[in-house]
Amino acid sequence: MLPEYKTSVKKVDNEEKMSGKALFTDDIQMDGVLSAVTVRSKISKGKILNIKLPTLPEGYYFISAKDIVKENVCNIIFSDWPVFADKEINYKGESIGLIVGEDKKICLDLVDQVVIEYEEKEPVFDMKNSAIHKDFEKGDKSVLNDPNLESYTEKFQTGYQEQVYLETQGMLVYLDGDKITVKASMQCPFYIHKAICRTLGYPEDKVRVIQPAVGGAFGGKEHYPSLMGAQLATALVKIKKPIKMVFDRKEDISFTTKRHPSETTISALIDKKGKIRALDIHVSLDAGAYIGCSGVVLSRALIAATNTYKFDYVHISGDAYITNKIPSAAFRGFGSPQSIFAIEMFLAHVAKKFRYPGVLYKNQYLVETGDTTSTNGKFRDKIILKELIVKAKEMSDYDRKEKEYSKPNSYRGIGMSYFLHGCGFTGSGESDLIKAKLIIRKDKNDIVTFYTSQVDFGQGNRTTLKRIVVDTLGIPEDHVIYDAPDTDKTLSTGPTAASRTIIIVGGLAAKAAQHLKDIWVSGKEQEIIEPYVGPDYIHWDEATMQGDAYPGYAWGVNVVEVSFDPITYEVHVEETWSVYDVGHAIDERILVGQADGGILQGLGYGYLEVEEMANGEFRQKTMSDYIVPTSMDAPKMHTAFIDNPFKYGAFGAKGAGELTFVGGAPAVCIAIEQAIKEKIYKIPANPEYLMEILEK
Repeated sequence: MLPEYKTSVKKVDNEEKMSGKALFTDDIQMDGVLSAVTVRSKISKGKILNIKLPTLPEGYYFISAKDIVKENVCNIIFSDWPVFADKEINYKGESIGLIVGEDKKICLDLVDQVVIEYEEKEPVFDMKNSAIHKDFEKGDKSVLNDPNLESYTEKFQTGYQEQVYLETQGMLVYLDGDKITVKASMQCPFYIHKAICRTLGYPEDKVRVIQPAVGGAFGGKEHYPSLMGAQLATALVKIKKPIKMVFDRKEDISFTTKRHPSETTISALIDKKGKIRALDIHVSLDAGAYIGCSGVVLSRALIAATNTYKFDYVHISGDAYITNKIPSAAFRGFGSPQSIFAIEMFLAHVAKKFRYPGVLYKNQYLVETGDTTSTNGKFRDKIILKELIVKAKEMSDYDRKEKEYSKPNSYRGIGMSYFLHGCGFTGSGESDLIKAKLIIRKDKNDIVTFYTSQVDFGQGNRTTLKRIVVDTLGIPEDHVIYDAPDTDKTLSTGPTAASRTIIIVGGLAAKAAQHLKDIWVSGKEQEIIEPYVGPDYIHWDEATMQGDAYPGYAWGVNVVEVSFDPITYEVHVEETWSVYDVGHAIDERILVGQADGGILQGLGYGYLEVEEMANGEFRQKTMSDYIVPTSMDAPKMHTAFIDNPFKYGAFGAKGAGELTFVGGAPAVCIAIEQAIKEKIYKIPANPEYLMEILEK
């Protein structure tokens, strides 16, 4: 029997998705629509000397950098990624052009016939060319001069990770009069809108982006659709016919953005009793061929580098490196999974070195309300991490199992991770960069419609945001309309990213609805435009990485139990227990869905998912060789939430989507370490890596 969730309602898109009526991008039919297929580079670095096209049949077109209307650049946070490669090639698979025509099979054949002459150059695959460097410190530096402290250093590595969204990248563009109109599988309608306007040089009212049903994203549809939008809009201006481009799974895995690979070095100064007095942490991220959003991912990785802990002195630095690889970009957690994996494993290893129980060792460093953050901000809200730990221990019978599995040849292990995640854009980004505004309108029949740019790609935004408005106004659910984002109808409430939807946009929805309720006049048309106003305590200097990085933090504890087969070197995850502080749970069923999906994805990152690059291209290109956890790998999952309302969130809610991912990898690896009685320094900890450790 399924559990009952007292706070939950039926999802508003439940019936349309369960019945198959929901229209995803590739389901949308349009007369005369053409197909687009990408012509990609075959080298990792070099110059384009000549492009020789086959004879194109009538009605077929080649679109390239020569067709760019204004700027050959994809508008991302750092705009260095060209829409089409023009002369210079910087990674294998880079877009050189599009073949567009009526029959996709013919387009694919024509792409294969394109001959490109290159002047090849030596590619750079190692992280040695830093494009962005960040550096900051906190605490009493005099501790570095203590001659009685012992130095201890370890290095940790994390690999690529594929988002494996159910629906691949897809986009449809067409002209509505003279207006460029886009429907796409995406996360951020206004990102695509801005990218197209910049590439074409068009005013904002000449571009419209509409969200259809979206089948998953996990960060992979935050920035890449902007590139597709700029490319297809360029083709549309030339051809003036509807164009659709939908990737198959192989193309999607091979050429779209992934999680940043990382290398984190942690050095500690430790006293004779085993207490860490100072830490030096350096995080290296492989940005790939273009910076894009890597600077922001690096910032988040560094801010999270000390995780839930405090030390006398910390120096944190990091670099994002340019390589001739496929660009890395957003993925659930946005940098924090890489650095939190490193610090959790490091503390587990120091505990072993000084023969302390791992959890007891970590507990002496836990931050508390009023402590300073890694960036010299302040934890202002009530921190209930110790309550989460107690609850997780009780649920999992942790203390007994940890002692039992420590015995030789038990081949079982149990691991516990602590973690936090900042909600919203870093620092003053919400107030200074995003500047979200939400519109809510009431008509003469007292029907309320509100508009946001938040995309529901499976996480339940349509249900939760609507519920916030319904409950605030105290009117029937069918009196409130919340449609999918449409840039012609809404002002920007910002991207669907950074665990900001409920804490930021949900808060806006609650305020706007309350303001409407305060001035409500039945039978009268009324409108509220609610601008985001951040907490007055947010002060942030991006250049020095100092101040309050986030308006609030969500917290979590994961416990993972594993068994290990010493013959096959395979790990089986037996069971997980998770406890979270996400403020107040608005809809428990939706939260459990996020939590169970999040930890399963985090477990895959930690012990199963291998994506390797050789000579500038991925070796795993299909779902046959890129292995993710299936229903056969899914353990029994137990999830609990402890209520801790957040002052500035809608109904006290904080972010949850990314938080539930970040603890899975360190928890499973700490458990594996106990099962194999050896240390782990990189993920995924798959059988090949474990065999390498044990056979050494």
